[in-house]
Amino acid sequence: MEYQFRAIEQKWQAIWKERQSYKVSNESTKPKCYVLDMFPYPSGAGLHVGHPLGYIASDIYSRYKRLKGFNVLHPMGYDAFGLPAEQFAIEHGVHPAKCTNDNIQNFRNQLDNIGFCYDWDREVRTCDASYYKWTQWIFLQLFNSYFDRASKKAVDIKQLVAVFEKEGNAQHACPGDSKLQFTAADWNSYSEKDQQTILMQYRLAFCGIGEVNWCEALGTVLANDEVINGFSERGGHPVEKKKLRQWYLRITEYADRLLSGLETIEFSDAMKEMQGNWIGKSYGAEIDFEVSNYAASLKVYTTRPDTVFGVDFMVVAPEHALIEQITPDTNKQAVAEYITYVKSRSERERIAEKKITGCFTGAYVINPFNKKLVPIWISEYVLAGYGTGAIMAVPCGDDRDFKFAQHFNIPITNIIGDAFNGVDANPTKEAKLMNSDFLNGIVQKDAIGIVNEKLVAMGIGQPKVNYRMRDAAFSRQRYWGEPFPIKWIDGIAYPLKESELPLILPTVENYGPGPDGEGPLANIASWKSENYETNTMPGFAGSSWYFIRYMDPKNDVEFCSRKASDYWGQVDLYIGGTEHAVGHLLYSRMWTKVLYDLGHIGFDEPFKKLLNQGMIQGSSRFVYRKRGTHTFVSAGLVGTQEIDQLHVDVNMVDGVELDTAAFKKWKPDYANASFELEDGKYICGVEVEKMSKSKFNTVNPDDLVNKYGADTFRMYEMFLGPVEQSKPWDTKGIEGVHRFLKKCWRLCFDEIKGKIWVDEAPTNEELKVLHKAIKKIEEDTERYSFNTAVSAFMICVNELYDLGCHKKSILSQVLVLLAPYAPHFAEELWQVLENEGLVVDAAYPVFEAKYILETAKEYPVSINGKVRTNISIALDASEEAVKAIVLENPLVQKWVEDKPIKKLIFVKGKMINIVI
Repeated sequence: MEYQFRAIEQKWQAIWKERQSYKVSNESTKPKCYVLDMFPYPSGAGLHVGHPLGYIASDIYSRYKRLKGFNVLHPMGYDAFGLPAEQFAIEHGVHPAKCTNDNIQNFRNQLDNIGFCYDWDREVRTCDASYYKWTQWIFLQLFNSYFDRASKKAVDIKQLVAVFEKEGNAQHACPGDSKLQFTAADWNSYSEKDQQTILMQYRLAFCGIGEVNWCEALGTVLANDEVINGFSERGGHPVEKKKLRQWYLRITEYADRLLSGLETIEFSDAMKEMQGNWIGKSYGAEIDFEVSNYAASLKVYTTRPDTVFGVDFMVVAPEHALIEQITPDTNKQAVAEYITYVKSRSERERIAEKKITGCFTGAYVINPFNKKLVPIWISEYVLAGYGTGAIMAVPCGDDRDFKFAQHFNIPITNIIGDAFNGVDANPTKEAKLMNSDFLNGIVQKDAIGIVNEKLVAMGIGQPKVNYRMRDAAFSRQRYWGEPFPIKWIDGIAYPLKESELPLILPTVENYGPGPDGEGPLANIASWKSENYETNTMPGFAGSSWYFIRYMDPKNDVEFCSRKASDYWGQVDLYIGGTEHAVGHLLYSRMWTKVLYDLGHIGFDEPFKKLLNQGMIQGSSRFVYRKRGTHTFVSAGLVGTQEIDQLHVDVNMVDGVELDTAAFKKWKPDYANASFELEDGKYICGVEVEKMSKSKFNTVNPDDLVNKYGADTFRMYEMFLGPVEQSKPWDTKGIEGVHRFLKKCWRLCFDEIKGKIWVDEAPTNEELKVLHKAIKKIEEDTERYSFNTAVSAFMICVNELYDLGCHKKSILSQVLVLLAPYAPHFAEELWQVLENEGLVVDAAYPVFEAKYILETAKEYPVSINGKVRTNISIALDASEEAVKAIVLENPLVQKWVEDKPIKKLIFVKGKMINIVI
């Protein structure tokens, strides 16, 4: 009986589906375990071998926990709304609903082919109205709530209105406009529009005018990470800054809770650092500097008020509202040209830019402490959304300020004496201040509090806690997204009633950008006539809460029953890539906290443990074409020739040898190609880089599953290395894993004799091998060290093979260990060995230490310092017994040759030495 892997895998996939083996109940007496993958966006390209890495890891862990007696929730769905589907649809003349459904079907076939234990009854698609009804409902929870700073949680906005009616907003500073103040009498005299305008400044989901990355060609706003060097990541279209009405989430109100929550969850230190840096909490002061010759002041935020006497210039963001007012006519043209340049740049590019750029406005502020005139510059490295959009530059203490001053020949004031060498800035807080008036001789860190007190006393500033994080833009000018459940009437946003949900995305054949930067929905007369919001929600809307919907996906009366969410609680293990380090993870954490605050769920952190998978990199192959010809030169013959290096499809290369016949058929341009060969072969160049369709270095998992089987593919992906590390793909190594499974198969079947497994009692040696494997594989699986677990399987099978072990009792337990890694293989042999039930329902083997305890020791026996033999002696043998055993040994007697023994040295547990 041969190992016919494809027939076996298809057979068991069908049986598991028919028996609903992976169906999960919300009613169970077992302990729960919730294992989740970051769900995929279903692209038209389908899966390549890099995508399933995390899925296989989570599948192994899910199956393992199930065997250990847990009720395991392991679902899968699709993040189906978003710009890629919309652009694909526009380019190909296909409705995004159709191409999304087609792509999902392809993904589903590929996932099923690998044999995952998903409960497909719980599948969610963010583009289904039955799903986005509840995304809209959650948006309404955000819209109808505000963050109460006293209780530090979300509260129904009706409670805020009640407070305003009785006492105004004296006890509730406005997060949108900190200067806003009104009494109860004021509030009660306001029109409805005025009241709603004020409430919009408090709501957790609010609308405002914001500067965005506008792409005219795509007709939409892009997130910062969708813009590269002033062009859209998708399509390479120009992007400019534009002010549009946008929806936002007031995530900044949750900044402290998002920071403190990191201490309660198991994220890597690197991930926590990334989130902490993104939130960017800092302590400092806001200072008002009067603008010389203008009735205006410039507010700056600084973390170093102690350096106020070292301010040599101000830098404001090019978007700052004050620029137009204070720039004299002589400088207007230069300032306008610089602002035009900055508008083509994304914030990410501006922050990362090492080239020094800037423009002098021609205006000055007055330092309130020494009345010094300080020039005002604009530069792209200052962002409007961080702090006040303006900084005071102290070149002797800040490296960026120092380089800016050097570049533009701005004189530098030394306020830290010998701590500043004139060559490099020194950010120390330990220097004694000089040239600092009343601060002279005071250590910098001690001067911070003194300056803060002065600022308050003079009425020109105050201590301030600041955050780098800004409120999240939450609208897109797209068609393919969740409609907002909002109507605009006379400039007031009115939420739909819950009974009116879902507000269904209208079906249209063709669509394009709306007028004046509005979304495509603005072109639909029936939509506009109802006064609905014409923007749609961004892609991260549906992904910010999908992990909750999996708990109760068929519920049509609430987003998730409290009973279900209380049972499943936090995701115990969440697996996904680091590219979601801030965006998705921060938004989902915020949404969870809001739902918790409002009493809809009982936990305020969504993910207990996060495991970041590494990237499987592509091993690209290159051909070398003589420039201006159709001749391709083998890698070793290139030399100094002028050539064009071109990517070639790795699937037509065996190792590094190109299949030249396949290459000539690949593209019309290559049909007449000729080749300069090395020893009759065309050798390709090699480079490890990101696996990408554009680099022709992707490998379809379907091809490998068809050739080697899903179980081989699963184990090989794990065998490549630690799941959290990036590593290059090399198909060659998969054959070794395939040989391992065939060797394991031969413990039950011989190719000639057929069945060789027997139902006999195991030996101590066989039990020792088994229990060593149980211990090692269980420990490795628990700590997600799947690559070392695969190695342990190989060692175990080799040792059993050497022992000639074909015992059912041993092999059956090995199969249960193997079931999470190679489920089809294990299930087939489990049945062949005539075990009851399915291996997926079996109990995990229990490690028993007694089987691996050593009862004897192999002692090296030396005679006159040279090891002559090894003797196995019981560990509890007495010294007299040891001497007797040693002296009776024939090899010892041979070397002693009846010579008198001067001494016999016995070191228990280590060695024996005879001196003759």
